[in-house]
Amino acid sequence: MLDVRSISRHYGDLKAVDNVTFSIEPGEIVGLLGHNGAGKTTIMKLLSGYLEPDSGSILLNNQRIHLGDKTLQRSLGYLPENLPVYPELSVASYLQYAAELKGLAGKTQRQAIRRVIESTDLSDRFLSPINTLSRGMKQRVGVAQALLGSPSLLILDEPTNGLDPAQTEQMRQLIKSISESATVILSTHIMQEVEAMCTRALIVQQGQLAVDTPLNDINAIHRIALSTTADQPTIMDALCKEDWFESLTPANTHTAFENANAFSIETKTDIDINEAIDKCAIRLVNQTIPIISIQGDKQDLQQRFLQMTAHRPLQDSVVQNDLNQKPVEEASNAA
Repeated sequence: MLDVRSISRHYGDLKAVDNVTFSIEPGEIVGLLGHNGAGKTTIMKLLSGYLEPDSGSILLNNQRIHLGDKTLQRSLGYLPENLPVYPELSVASYLQYAAELKGLAGKTQRQAIRRVIESTDLSDRFLSPINTLSRGMKQRVGVAQALLGSPSLLILDEPTNGLDPAQTEQMRQLIKSISESATVILSTHIMQEVEAMCTRALIVQQGQLAVDTPLNDINAIHRIALSTTADQPTIMDALCKEDWFESLTPANTHTAFENANAFSIETKTDIDINEAIDKCAIRLVNQTIPIISIQGDKQDLQQRFLQMTAHRPLQDSVVQNDLNQKPVEEASNAA
């Protein structure tokens, strides 16, 4: 189990992570989302033990993660977005080096390397220099090194970056199989990847955790899309006392009807959406309010993400920049 308790981190005057708290159980695949500069990379580096929080704590299996704690870090797997590799090394030599950093030796090391090579389908390129590999192949090398040592916490930053559709599906299945014995955090800008693999979404905004919710709750329909010629006060007066009604907001939806207004009606979560639509329609008809269209209004993860981050102020990119510095030191600390 991963337990993150009120962690904060500053870069000078910039508060990159601001009092973030969440927990993840084994078997969960959690998507970590946010715009560039929102604090995702800093959170991942704090979780990996590469950085320490200014305040708060991070516990993995009830043990606190400290900077430089090699024993605990060996139970982590980390794939940064830009993997620090040595291009002149072969895949075999690089994975041997990564395995040694994790304290694997002898027969245990050979078995671990064989297992990750098979899992990432790198057998045909095992002896190839890394600088001869395609971007997709290099990405698989990065995933392979993260899997060494059967980590109990796996942190993956853009794991399908550069992969073709077949390789992407293979990676999805691999990550799902890993989650059977590990906690997985997946950071990506591709919403379809989160929806395909994750059970929960964490959305970070301006260093704070803005959303922590199961994907099933995001995909559940608790809204009604209404198109009518009536104005907002009229609709509000008609519906505000209904037992199923929660809120009413204008919707940025194009309609082909002249003088039509579009609204999103939030319903209580304990009522079936079809029942709410029926009650809404009956109420509006009884109040002689015209209905052009009325239907369930499903909101997917991308819509929720855009809604949460639509008016964010831009942050300094310094939060992201230090990820690519000192690759040898980062490889040693993350292993």
